[in-house]
Amino acid sequence: MYLERIALANFKNYENQKLDFSNRLNCLVGNNGMGKTNLLDAIYYLCMAKSHFNLADNAIIRHHEEFFRVEGHFILQEKKEKIVAKVIPRKLKELERNDVGYAKLAEHIGLLPVVFIGPDDVQLIREGSEERRRFLDNTLSQLDQRYLYELITYNKVLQQRNALLKTLAERNSGSLSLLDVYDEQLIDPALYVLEQRVKFAQKFSAIFQSTHQYISGQKEAVKLTYESQLLENDLGELLVASRQKDLFLQRTTKGIHRDDLVFSLGEHPLKKFGSQGQLKSFLLALKLAQYEMLRQNKSVPPILLLDDLFDKLDAQRVTHLLRLLTEGQFGQIFITDTHETRIAEIIQQFGVDYRRFVVEDGVIRGLEG
Repeated sequence: MYLERIALANFKNYENQKLDFSNRLNCLVGNNGMGKTNLLDAIYYLCMAKSHFNLADNAIIRHHEEFFRVEGHFILQEKKEKIVAKVIPRKLKELERNDVGYAKLAEHIGLLPVVFIGPDDVQLIREGSEERRRFLDNTLSQLDQRYLYELITYNKVLQQRNALLKTLAERNSGSLSLLDVYDEQLIDPALYVLEQRVKFAQKFSAIFQSTHQYISGQKEAVKLTYESQLLENDLGELLVASRQKDLFLQRTTKGIHRDDLVFSLGEHPLKKFGSQGQLKSFLLALKLAQYEMLRQNKSVPPILLLDDLFDKLDAQRVTHLLRLLTEGQFGQIFITDTHETRIAEIIQQFGVDYRRFVVEDGVIRGLEG
């Protein structure tokens, strides 16, 4: 699978841009703030029907414009696939596959697997559990469409339950019968999501540890531990037991929306004891393990988007990584860098086909060699 061509209209800082890509390796160079990351996000949008950065559509549209449009021409298992996103923020959002609109955006997820590696990955370690759940959900949604539908159902009921808790707390009275209904509706989707997360964590942990060992060359042990209130407790019982607390806080305190992945270095929490170098190696291994998990379980290798690679690694480690990417079982790759020739000079050592583009103020042009 690979992206042959993309056309952007009013996407972030791009007014109109059309590009043809190498099916193997594409390098985007230019100063910060020129639009390199925005192009990667447009590719991600075509694959996932949303921004990698969890931006609302009205934050994606070009300044003073009323719509944006992204069109991608992919080759998927030797067949052409045309994907078009047409968005008028707050009014219209359509996603089409070969000129036929999806009834639900969720139907598209998993068709074009993608992994995004960028500087913001550090949030997986530094921020709260929500970021790590997003990582779980991003991967599993691309692997299992039922997982995505069950997660959507759970989140919808959770939102309704939280709204009811707020209403009941503000009135300081009211019937709890609807709360019983919401509690019951949460159970089935929660159990499916829990089951898939547990299975994923077991398989993913082995791939991650192997990947980390290869990347870091270090002997220290790393570990991922999946934590959930539901591993040893019944959700229905938890919801009943926490009802008074939930009414006081006006939010649901028990459920799969509280799950977490705990990252450890040796026997210690990575967040507290990891050095900068250890954090970078851990994060890179985590994302490449995500790539490998998708590659093993999908019929095609994912598209890999690598943003600001030299921010994550020193030159020696970048060379080592690029050798892995060009010689390993990877599909189409996009890499951004602020130095115009640095990536190209490294890639030339490996004799791999690539295309190079320079990005300046929302305009991209191809470079020779």
